[in-house]
Parts: sequence; structure tokens; C-alpha cells
Amino acid sequence: MPDPETINAAIAANVRSLRGQRGMTLDELAARSKVSRGMLIQIEQGRTNPSINTLNRIAEALGVSIGRLVEVADVPVVRIVQPSEAVTFQHGASSSARLLIGSDAPAILELWDWRLGPGEHYDGDAHPPGTREMLTVLEGELTLTVYGQSHTIGEGAAVVFSADRPHRYANHGEGPVRFVMVVTEPTNRVED
Repeated sequence: MPDPETINAAIAANVRSLRGQRGMTLDELAARSKVSRGMLIQIEQGRTNPSINTLNRIAEALGVSIGRLVEVADVPVVRIVQPSEAVTFQHGASSSARLLIGSDAPAILELWDWRLGPGEHYDGDAHPPGTREMLTVLEGELTLTVYGQSHTIGEGAAVVFSADRPHRYANHGEGPVRFVMVVTEPTNRVED
């Protein structure tokens, strides 16, 4: 995996570049993303390590995937991401989310590898309307809560749901949970 400084520098360059391509000011991006202007300045200067939720809000406002924000290099026709290049976000004592790969056009897609330690959870913000998430549990038992209703997804089972509302991934078991997830978002997110 690239070191945190390299990732933060890539995020800084990508956010600045995408904002410039769209002719957006910092204030416009702050209003659309609901991320403060001060935080955006820190991100664009590479002085902070933003959370997944912050990156998600910025990506939504710019009309791209989180994967596009953390890309260290330009995207070729065929892109192979080596395990050492995947970006990992730590959560809690023993939980993490690895963004394995993402794409923008013609479809916004992200492929994630999640691990949740016993008793840990992650609360996801609502994505743009029309966003769907599909996942399969590789190990353990996942509790998925969407709109206040909980669903148990056992090892080997798969689920698809509308992720345009707050949702939670939780591990209520005694062992680890591992699942692989695909996020697909509509491509017409940014208003002109």
C-alpha cells in the first residue's frame, strides 16, 4: 500500500484538479459536499487524512468515485492494482475497509474488502439517490441495518440494497467478519 503521505498528496492533487475541471470554487464544493471550507483547504494542501465519509461526500459533490480521489497515478486502459497499492482505512481496534479498485466513467464502481472485529460496527452515510451496494460475506456473520431494519447475512450469503439512506455494518459475533462489497452509483450526480 502506498504510504499515507503519498495517498494524502494524491487526494490533494485529485481534489484540486477535479474541482478546477468543474470550475468550482472552494465555497461551492463546501456547499455541495457539506464539508467545511477549512477542511477542504487542509485536504487540498495534503495536511490531513480525511475519513471515508468525508471522502465520500467530496466524491459525490464532484461526481466521481472515492477510488478516483485516492488514485496515485493516471488510469490506463487496463489498470491492475497490486495488493500493495490498495488503500486501507482503519476503523476501531480490529476493523478496516480496503478500497481495492474504483472507476468513474462510464459507470461509477468501487470494490471493497471489509473486516470487522467482534463487537465493532461502521455507520455509512446515505449515498446519492440510486446508489446500490452488493456484498457477500466470506467469513462470520454480518448484521446489516438499513432504515432501522436489521438483516443477518451469514457466511456465503449475498445481499444487494439501496445505499441512498444511512446504513450500518455490524459484527455482533465473537469472531471476525469479512465481506467483499461492490458500490455502484449513478453517473449523473453533478448538476451543471
